[in-house]
Amino acid sequence: MRLKKILGLYVTGFVVLTLVLAVLEFAGVLQLKGIGYVFMIFSVAVYAMIGIITRTSDPSEYYVAGRGVNAIYNGMATGSDWMSAASFISMAGLLFALGHMGLAYILGWTGGYVLLALLLAPYLRKFGQYTIPDFLGARYGGNPARVVGIVAAILVSLTYLTAQLNGVGTIVSRFIGIPFEPGVFIGLLGVLVCSFLGGMRAVTWTQVAQYIVLISAYLIPVIWLSAKLFFIPIPELTYGQVLERISVMEKQIMGKENPNPRNIPADVLNDKIDPAKEKESRDLWAKDVATLKAKLANVDSALAADKAALETKLASLADDKVAERRAALEKQKADAQAMINAPLPIDPKTKQPVIMDAEKLKALEANIADADRQLAALSPEAVKAEKEKTEKALAALPKNAEDARTKWSAALSTAQNQAKGTGDYLAVPAFVSADGKSYPMLQFLGLMFCLMLGTAGLPHILTRYYTTPSVKQARASVGWSLFFIFLLYFTAPAYAAFARYEVFVNLVGTSMAELPSWVASWKVVGLLDVIDKNGDGVVQFADFIIKSTDFVVLATPEIAGLPATITGLVMAGGLAAALSTADGLLLTIANAFSHDLYYKIINPRASVQTRVLISKTLLVIVALIAAAIAAFVKLPVIAATVAWAFSFAASSLFPALVLGIWWRRTTGLGAILGMIAGLAVSMTYSILNFFSTAPNNLLGYAQPFSVLSLRHTESGLLGMPVAFLVIIVVSLLTPAPDKSLQDFVYSVRFPKGAARGKEVEAIGGATS
Repeated sequence: MRLKKILGLYVTGFVVLTLVLAVLEFAGVLQLKGIGYVFMIFSVAVYAMIGIITRTSDPSEYYVAGRGVNAIYNGMATGSDWMSAASFISMAGLLFALGHMGLAYILGWTGGYVLLALLLAPYLRKFGQYTIPDFLGARYGGNPARVVGIVAAILVSLTYLTAQLNGVGTIVSRFIGIPFEPGVFIGLLGVLVCSFLGGMRAVTWTQVAQYIVLISAYLIPVIWLSAKLFFIPIPELTYGQVLERISVMEKQIMGKENPNPRNIPADVLNDKIDPAKEKESRDLWAKDVATLKAKLANVDSALAADKAALETKLASLADDKVAERRAALEKQKADAQAMINAPLPIDPKTKQPVIMDAEKLKALEANIADADRQLAALSPEAVKAEKEKTEKALAALPKNAEDARTKWSAALSTAQNQAKGTGDYLAVPAFVSADGKSYPMLQFLGLMFCLMLGTAGLPHILTRYYTTPSVKQARASVGWSLFFIFLLYFTAPAYAAFARYEVFVNLVGTSMAELPSWVASWKVVGLLDVIDKNGDGVVQFADFIIKSTDFVVLATPEIAGLPATITGLVMAGGLAAALSTADGLLLTIANAFSHDLYYKIINPRASVQTRVLISKTLLVIVALIAAAIAAFVKLPVIAATVAWAFSFAASSLFPALVLGIWWRRTTGLGAILGMIAGLAVSMTYSILNFFSTAPNNLLGYAQPFSVLSLRHTESGLLGMPVAFLVIIVVSLLTPAPDKSLQDFVYSVRFPKGAARGKEVEAIGGATS
């Protein structure tokens, strides 16, 4: 009851704070940066306060919140734990860029909860363990299965955690003005205080508070835009009209005939769109594609040629060379002027002056004008600027062939994306592309299934269902989780549509000299760029380079001209989403080391105080490692990075968990080999594709080593069937588990009652 009152006060305080900031902004007292500081300090302080209030060293409280979290609060905490930076920051951005194709993320992540409710959550609760490796060790009769489960849980969670901290760094660097790298570590402090002091108990209540922030921050901007454009504050009912407007403007950009068949009023579109200029920019990008492909065909010679050309140019800018050229041009100009000013010759026959031929006079005047232009380019200021530009280009030149291949491949990817234009935002993926070289629908379905199965195998989510008082509450909490997640996921397509519309109407056609302030802000962060490709001084859509779609949710309030308080609120929501998931992931990794590895395997006689102390120590170490990876390793789009974690979970933990509950014949050796095989296939496929030097598309996908064009984010579609196959085959070839364990597994499928965690260990010999 005490915690519920605190949460009530927190909600009231958060609402009051937001209103006060809005008033201060209106009065001109606070700007965006100051508002960002206030929201961040308030949020992190509250999370830390909850950690202090709920601090505990009791193992039941620390690992599973005393198994006393009711279904509604557990559903809210799970929703917060689930809706990470990938959901809050990345998902609408993917829909912004990919259109229909991006729905794979929504369908996969929500569909996974259906699998979770039907196949795993209630039955894991009835097993009564603390962690997922606990279940594997107990179900499969010993430490080998536990060790493989520990490795898989740590790998999945660390991959996921790194992506969350990347989101933290992006938010802090943009809104607070702190560089990305230290921003990651600063944002981490709030997570550590909470998780370190109170474990799962603190994390649970912190995540409830964080859910309130993130869902408010996500819904308010798009509700505001819906009301602003249509006077209806329900974006789910209005974004269909926005999609129609987007479709018209896309057709205008691509120069298609009859772009507006439904006669949508011009005042809600963008009359600055110029199809001819758009095509001009796309054609220039297409030329870059051809040039870069030629360079990549022979990297060594192309690099040498570029270096030689720049060195030659730099040599031509030396003082003596410039002086020689200036003297030659002055002479050229003087000679031409002398010919013009020379006395007219006398015709010996007519004795009259011979007027100079008009064409010759025109050529001499053009000669003088050309000399003047070249002399202007050779002025001391111009020569100095050109020399600096050339030196900078020479310094930026790739250091070696491998570096050149990487940079040119990235540039080729950008050029290819810009040359394509807008595409058809609402197009449903085909099973085979028009050129017969890819399988968009297979990619769509593959990613969706990977995310579904991965969702049902994520350790930090599954552990949440150990915290409920009963099996019934565990099942109910899955339903509440879906409801709380639904509120955001149902709104994400609307958010993407409104964001794309605002970019079309507020950016395209803008003068390059009068770019909106948000462009410069997000350009510094490195998520987007605007390049005047055809040099006309106007922004075409082809000039708008999206380096990462993660800017969409965070930048939309600025793009749409909403108050800075709303922008700051979105920042707080994104921070809450990233930190709430980081809480659960950090705890999962630390517990895998301290509880599953140290206590269950290395020192089963360790005291309660020792176990909790080791967990807290490892929490800090793991957090610092993950922050270092996030800060110093360049990640692709957050959701794409997170998809790796889902593929790894789908390929290792999910098959072993499902078969462990639903097939009594599953053996320990089968589960061990299956998890190893599935994880190995998934990791190998992801790494070979991602780290290839082949040209990538917008989201960093590469295809040099591929099966039916499956991308690196969909590797679980290969690893998961391998894991199932190996588990089934090996289990059939090895002796069946003990009958008492099979009977217990069978009993778990019935909803009545819940084990305390010791029964199955006694049956299965988990510590043998």
